Amino acid sequence: MLTDAQPSLELQAKLETLIDDNSGQPYGAVWQVVGDDHRAHVTLTLGYPAQTEQTALEAKIKATMADARELVLDIECQVKSHATQGNIAGLKGVKNIIAVASGKGGVGKSTTTVNLALAMAKEGARVGILDADIYGPSQGMLLGFADGTRPQVREDKFFVPPTAFGVQVMSMAFLTTKDTPVAWRGPMVTGALMQILTQTDWNNLDYLFIDMPPGTGDIQLTLAQKVPVAGSVIVTTPQDIALLDARRGIEMFNKVKIPVLGVVENMSTHICSNCGHHEAIFGDEGGASLAKQYNVNVLGKLPLSLAIREQSDAGRPIVVNAPESETAGIYQSIARKLGATLASQQNEQIAMPIIGMSDD
Repeated sequence: MLTDAQPSLELQAKLETLIDDNSGQPYGAVWQVVGDDHRAHVTLTLGYPAQTEQTALEAKIKATMADARELVLDIECQVKSHATQGNIAGLKGVKNIIAVASGKGGVGKSTTTVNLALAMAKEGARVGILDADIYGPSQGMLLGFADGTRPQVREDKFFVPPTAFGVQVMSMAFLTTKDTPVAWRGPMVTGALMQILTQTDWNNLDYLFIDMPPGTGDIQLTLAQKVPVAGSVIVTTPQDIALLDARRGIEMFNKVKIPVLGVVENMSTHICSNCGHHEAIFGDEGGASLAKQYNVNVLGKLPLSLAIREQSDAGRPIVVNAPESETAGIYQSIARKLGATLASQQNEQIAMPIIGMSDD
């Protein structure tokens, strides 16, 4: 049996001062070390999922140890329900809702949403996606669902979300055909989306990612005021026109008091498929300047890559189709930083009450 020893206490003190690359802050009192002369058993308890960092953290800890004891590392995750804007109550079966938004279309928001969700699931979280683009839902195709996929219905009132790669998904694409346009005005769209959100039987999610429609109009404002959102992510490309619209998105979230957890700069550089040359064809550091202006973090910069487009169109997102690729690694880093930012920004806030599904 392992017993506490002075080397273990010294190691724990050193580990508390290590910088967490995901939050940019010292880890603090999230370590527990027990051991004897032969082994150090280290437990790291985080407020966000980070299972893919196992190997990297083991290397960091071994470099910190002043002895040659065997290292055993356990990474535990305790995701809490964080506060939402205003007095909006939380949603049953969902701890945290994250809105993924952009000020305009065409910046890769849906592709970012699906890969971010899959990366978060790979880190060890329970994850869902709500495709909120009623007019142009795309998550069904991005996740490889067959045409005609329909959710099961429980008790004649609740949708049971289909799953792909371990992620629960709900989309208007599952309720219409691909050849049937949705010709609705704003209030009808908002009503349909709220019905899909609240009547879906989400099963114990740590994070529900909402793929928001592009723009900052009446529909987006209504959703921001009615959906209990713990935080938001802004997706942009580096060029000025995209950054202009992304600013409007940040301003919208600021107005409704939804924290902006960070900016994802998509299509940051073009990677030549023949020679591998990187070129910033849309401009350089646009996302960084936007983040600096609003005092938020750049969660990550993604390339304009043929592989991302081809694998997305094939319904095999790059995070699951090429998990060892550099791009997949960037998505994993973004997921961890997003989780760490939410945990650190709201670790002292009290979560809102949860709305139960009515069986009446």
